[in-house]
Amino acid sequence: MRMPVIGAVLFIVLAGLAQVLTPSAAQTRADRAMSNAQAVAKINAWTVGLAGGLLEGAPIRFATEIARVVDEVDESSALHVFPVVTRGPVENLEALLYLRGIDAAIINADALEQFRTLVPNLDQRVSHILNLFPSELHIFVRPEIQSLADLRGKKVNFNTPGTTAAYSGPLIFDRLRLDVDKTFIPHPVALEQMRRGEGGIAAVVFVTSKPVDAFLRGRWDPGFRFLPVDIMEGDFMNYYLPSVLTSKDYPQLIPEGQDIQTISVPTILVAYNWPQNTERYARVTRLVNHLFSRLDQFRAPGFHPAWREVNLTAQVSGLRRFTPAQEWIDRNRAAGQQRAPVGVPQR
Repeated sequence: MRMPVIGAVLFIVLAGLAQVLTPSAAQTRADRAMSNAQAVAKINAWTVGLAGGLLEGAPIRFATEIARVVDEVDESSALHVFPVVTRGPVENLEALLYLRGIDAAIINADALEQFRTLVPNLDQRVSHILNLFPSELHIFVRPEIQSLADLRGKKVNFNTPGTTAAYSGPLIFDRLRLDVDKTFIPHPVALEQMRRGEGGIAAVVFVTSKPVDAFLRGRWDPGFRFLPVDIMEGDFMNYYLPSVLTSKDYPQLIPEGQDIQTISVPTILVAYNWPQNTERYARVTRLVNHLFSRLDQFRAPGFHPAWREVNLTAQVSGLRRFTPAQEWIDRNRAAGQQRAPVGVPQR
């Protein structure tokens, strides 16, 4: 009785092998491989890598909000932006130049100066898309410090390496010709030492968008203050802008109606200059079109308040605007002028 059973099993196995080896089965496997390849191509077709910064910083928040607004699944306008956590906006320019998969980055404008001395033809490799927000300089000092000159030789903390303060802060102090004892410890630690009068720290330097939570929530004894910085005091005109800290920004530290002069570092969105007629150039072009056409959405509640101050036409010294971005601005400026009623002056 076993022989017929064994023969039946053998027949089934051989029949199965024959089916596997038929042209139709081979074609099925080829189709499956092709469909997998098509799926991979489809999911990668309109992806844009956007270097953001540290998890606790404003730039990565801007990057994620950009992704939230511009991402699109419809095939005719598909786009998928990947915000990338990096060591900070200062290093984002390096990521844009050398890290695979990065097409755009959020950087501080003053980083361009250093990279121009290190990277040949930087202006031909990187272009400007949009000014995002200013990062205001905050020099917060102990009561015995009355002026910038009082900081000479004193300990000044610039936060941890990779932060905007750790990069831009020393550059700004060099432009002010202030020789200080620089430290780079976490700001919460430095602020607590300042409060207690420990560690010899006379000041902390923040370079970030206002208001800063540490100055809103903290309780400070009388005499702790922000020092004013006049943009005319140093060589600031190329990469910095005048700004103010107001009593509305910091009601506990600035008397009502008073302003503290300071400067700000523009934080900007830039792109790598891919050759025209390439896939990656097309991806960045689509990013620009989606972003510019949806800017109003960023002014809604829930987004960073600095979006309300974004100026689409603001320039960056020494950096050309990405060609499709400038073309979008020119087209929409012309369309706006054509729609304006006769006799209405154009601004």
